[in-house]
Amino acid sequence: MFGLRNPLNTKRERLFTVLDIGTENVKALVCMAQGKEVEILGKGIKRQNPREMESGTITDIAGVIENCHVAMREAERQAGASPTQMIFGVAGELIKGATSTVTYKRRDPSSKIHQEELKNIVHKVQWKAFEKVRSDLAYETGFNEIDVKLVHAAIVDTRIDGYKVSNPIGFQGREVMMSVFNAFSPLIHFGALQTICAEMDKELLAIMAEPYAVGRLLGGTELQGYSGIFMDVGGATTDLTIVQDGSVVGTKMFNIGGRSFTKRLAQALNISHDEAEDVKLAFSNSQLEHQSHTIVEKALASDVEVWLSGVYFSLQEFLDIDSLPPTVYLCGGGSLLPLLKDGLENSDWHKKLKFPRKPQIKYLLPKHVSHVKDQTHTLESPQDIAPIALASIGMEIMTEEKILTKMLQKVVRLMQV
Repeated sequence: MFGLRNPLNTKRERLFTVLDIGTENVKALVCMAQGKEVEILGKGIKRQNPREMESGTITDIAGVIENCHVAMREAERQAGASPTQMIFGVAGELIKGATSTVTYKRRDPSSKIHQEELKNIVHKVQWKAFEKVRSDLAYETGFNEIDVKLVHAAIVDTRIDGYKVSNPIGFQGREVMMSVFNAFSPLIHFGALQTICAEMDKELLAIMAEPYAVGRLLGGTELQGYSGIFMDVGGATTDLTIVQDGSVVGTKMFNIGGRSFTKRLAQALNISHDEAEDVKLAFSNSQLEHQSHTIVEKALASDVEVWLSGVYFSLQEFLDIDSLPPTVYLCGGGSLLPLLKDGLENSDWHKKLKFPRKPQIKYLLPKHVSHVKDQTHTLESPQDIAPIALASIGMEIMTEEKILTKMLQKVVRLMQV
């Protein structure tokens, strides 16, 4: 007697949980992969205590774990399902990422690339990229190289003698060129992440760099081959991701986010942090009377200038880029402060950078992401983009059959030991 697959089990195999740990909130989504689309079936959110996260780093592991459980339980209750697999997203100070391009020269260009040779190429290319980025980031952050751990890696471009391919097996050629995105975390934070993952009691599909996920988000839409600068303004940090022709080139981060503006208002108006947060939200929603609006605007003016300087200096660090993409996509809860978009549009921060023309500034909204279907009807804001981006990556992982990706994942597991 042939056994038939239980449809319920088949559905369960396509379910996964997304966990987005931010400075202000933990967000959880219950998702289901459906071919090249992903459905959001449940959403949970739990506000973090200011003492639990500082500058995007975890300072109270037990508190963050409890918040994760609360958010996950709410998402699972709403979805009516409890997935066994999980995607874990990290950003801010917890993660640094860069793309390295490595060229591998084959001994016999007339022979066709076979699976064993490709394994060898992927292994050598990743180790070379890993060493380069790890030493660069150790220098940049002041950590020793042994104190920096690989979180995740992804192949963003593969070419044989200059021609783009998705699977090199069966091709002939002399030079195989691969661009690999590597994301690292300082060892102290990596240990905290592992502890939290272990407490979630789910199979970990991936620890994902959120800036990478956000940069990849439009790849599933009609904008394939798009370029842009993605600015995710969180509670404590701003993460920048540069994408060219659909490939993530690199990420940068600086320590200014929504909390900085709240603190400034608390000082300037001599009110509590919570009151200042309420005033900031009312300002962002145009709910203040004219005089109050003007007072808040003046109080925040200098901090907006500092934020713009952070954007400028971060983009200036992309030395290998000949021309910056002239479209900026704003997302994250902190981006809802309208002074940031106004500052990007109306000041000359861009003039000394490698832009071909004045950049166009847009909000990245969930409705722009056609391959993500929100069944909860609650994901509408730029602050929902990071968990949606993780859901999109989760869908790729659940449905992916790419041989290159599977080979790279094996190499990454070796490197994480």
